Amino acid sequence: MRNTRALAAAGAAVAVLGVAAPAAVADGGRVPNPSNIVALPSVIARGGQLTITVDGCPNGGHATSNAFERTNLTPVSGGNDAGGGGIDAGRGGIDAGRGGIDAGRGGNDTARGTATIHQDARPGSYDITVHCSGRSLTRPAAFTVIGGVRGGIGGSSATGATPTDMAIGGSLVAAAVVGSGVFWMRRRAEKRI
Repeated sequence: MRNTRALAAAGAAVAVLGVAAPAAVADGGRVPNPSNIVALPSVIARGGQLTITVDGCPNGGHATSNAFERTNLTPVSGGNDAGGGGIDAGRGGIDAGRGGIDAGRGGNDTARGTATIHQDARPGSYDITVHCSGRSLTRPAAFTVIGGVRGGIGGSSATGATPTDMAIGGSLVAAAVVGSGVFWMRRRAEKRI
C-alpha cells in the first residue's frame, strides 16, 4: 500500500515536470512581446492619475500617449505563484487546483506605471503605446479623458458668468422686484377698503 502511494506520487511528479519542462525550454530563448495593455480607470478627468499595466514586459519599459508625459513602467515584484500547489505525497495525489502560474496577479513578465493626465488634454479617447525589450505595442482607445471638474460652489470647470448667464439672472431679479411691487401695491389697496 505504501509502495503504491509512493509510486503514484512519483508518477505524478514526472507528469507535472513533463508538462512544465517543454514550456520552460520554449520560453527560454525568445524575447517577450508586450501584450494586454490595461489602463485604469478607463474614464478619467484631466489631471487624474492613470495606472498602466502591461504583460510581456519583464525588464520594464515606458508608455507614451498624447494625454500624458512619457511614463516609466517598472517590473511588478513577485514571481510565479505556485500557491501551495504541486505534489502532495502524503495523500498520494496532485493538488492542481491551486498550483500553476498566476499571470493575472503580477508574474515576472508584468510591468506597471502611473501617468498623470495633462490639465489641458482634450476630452476624447486616447491610445497608449508601450515600449519594452526593444518592442512596442499600441492599444487604440485605451482610455477616455473627460473635462475636469472643480470642486466648491457650482462645480463648473468654466470661470465667471457668461453674458447669457448675466442676462438671465438680471431678468429674474427684475421680475422679482416687479412682482413684489405689484403684491405690495395690491395689499395696500386692500387695506384702504
